[in-house]
Amino acid sequence: MAGSTGQAGEQGWSSRSAFVLAAIGAAVGLGNIWRFPTLAGENGGGAFVIVYIACVFLIGLPLVLSEVMIGRSGRSDAAGSIAAVAEKSGVSRKWSLFGGMEILAAFLILSFYSVVAGWTIHYVFVMLGDIVSSFQAGAPFGTAFQGETQDMITGRMGELFGNPLELILMHTAFMAITVFIVANGVHDGIEKAAGTLMPAFFVLLVLITIYGAFTGAFAEAVSFLFTPDFSLLTPTAMNEALGQALFSLSLGSAALITYGSYVGNDVKLAPTATMIAFADTGVAILAGLMIFPIVFAVGLDPAAGPVLVFQSLPVAFAQMPGGSWVGMLFFVLIFFAALTSSISLLEGPVAWVIDRFKLKRLHAALLVGGLAWCVGLLCALGYNVLSDVRPLWFWGIFADSDILDSIDGITGKVMLPLAALGVSLFIGWRADRRLVEAETGLSAGTLMLYRLIMAWIAPLAVLLIVVFGLFPGLLPTS
Repeated sequence: MAGSTGQAGEQGWSSRSAFVLAAIGAAVGLGNIWRFPTLAGENGGGAFVIVYIACVFLIGLPLVLSEVMIGRSGRSDAAGSIAAVAEKSGVSRKWSLFGGMEILAAFLILSFYSVVAGWTIHYVFVMLGDIVSSFQAGAPFGTAFQGETQDMITGRMGELFGNPLELILMHTAFMAITVFIVANGVHDGIEKAAGTLMPAFFVLLVLITIYGAFTGAFAEAVSFLFTPDFSLLTPTAMNEALGQALFSLSLGSAALITYGSYVGNDVKLAPTATMIAFADTGVAILAGLMIFPIVFAVGLDPAAGPVLVFQSLPVAFAQMPGGSWVGMLFFVLIFFAALTSSISLLEGPVAWVIDRFKLKRLHAALLVGGLAWCVGLLCALGYNVLSDVRPLWFWGIFADSDILDSIDGITGKVMLPLAALGVSLFIGWRADRRLVEAETGLSAGTLMLYRLIMAWIAPLAVLLIVVFGLFPGLLPTS
């Protein structure tokens, strides 16, 4: 595999495990650590988890296999790979428009993702400061936020939002790290980063989960996550489980197609895609087992929503033994998850720029990263200087959204699902059957089921995400 060549002459992954680690890193991000526990908490726990897992393996896994397969067959960026597979299949190259949508979506997501990831840097330094203070006071394992009330702790987030200079500095630092890694290429940049960050991420995840098991309400958390109450499973919850299953796997964001273009022909794609789906789902479940014991132990609301990670959990750390250390490790863990995802978000557009304009990788990374930084700058200022700006004021569901939430909404509710819809229709209806069979290595019976899912089930499921995401009033309330 070390001798395989991907798009723009880029040397491929050195091994199958290198690709798997990088692909898992692309999939495992804030969506697993932040959004999955939030959605599980808001939708009753166990029943939501069951639907989520079913959606991952029934719909998400075939789409993962499809995107990786398109990349390896096309040996180009997301748009170029789809165009190449279309040409091999004797159909219009215009299907590559969906690849272009994936690239644009990745660029836009990266711009605000970097801002949010910057928050984790802020909290790492906050926790580090508490550790230093504890040492100076002769209590090296003291709790976090000594002497602060709950209102003061939760108010820290508002103080951060009101500080444009710090938001910009954290955003700049995170984007610079991402650009540096991608600029160093697949072998010396992305692969080495994944090989270091992902093992460290898993170690931290397990350690904090063990901490929660011994110091938190672990039995209550297990019951919450794995005891289904189907009376709480509303149509809205089912639609959110489906959306989370697809988008936590980095589908529709050019990452898997681009990474697939560096995969050697000796790698069996079906078991590799399955490994990626299992790992991503396992991380989401472990994130729930990490967060909810701490939440329940101090009586916080598991349905706190997006503030769960950045406001509720700091309150919990302040009430638990060694909370400053656990808090710091927790936010380092989130930083690692965000970084591996941001690398994949940048690589997709960079690969397109290299193929399209024949730029050197360093120049392409600086160009794309710099432009994404500029858009992210607007997102950061949208919390303070530009707080009154509503970019999509004319669109009902986004009318009250600030700059960051507007970009998040348009990519998450429109661009990603439409790109995934295009890929599923392309593979299900237009891609050459023999090409798909040769690339995936599926047996006749499994191939038939796979094509059935891609032709009918996946498009219908993704279409539901689009329709109900844009028109939530169409969903029945029970």
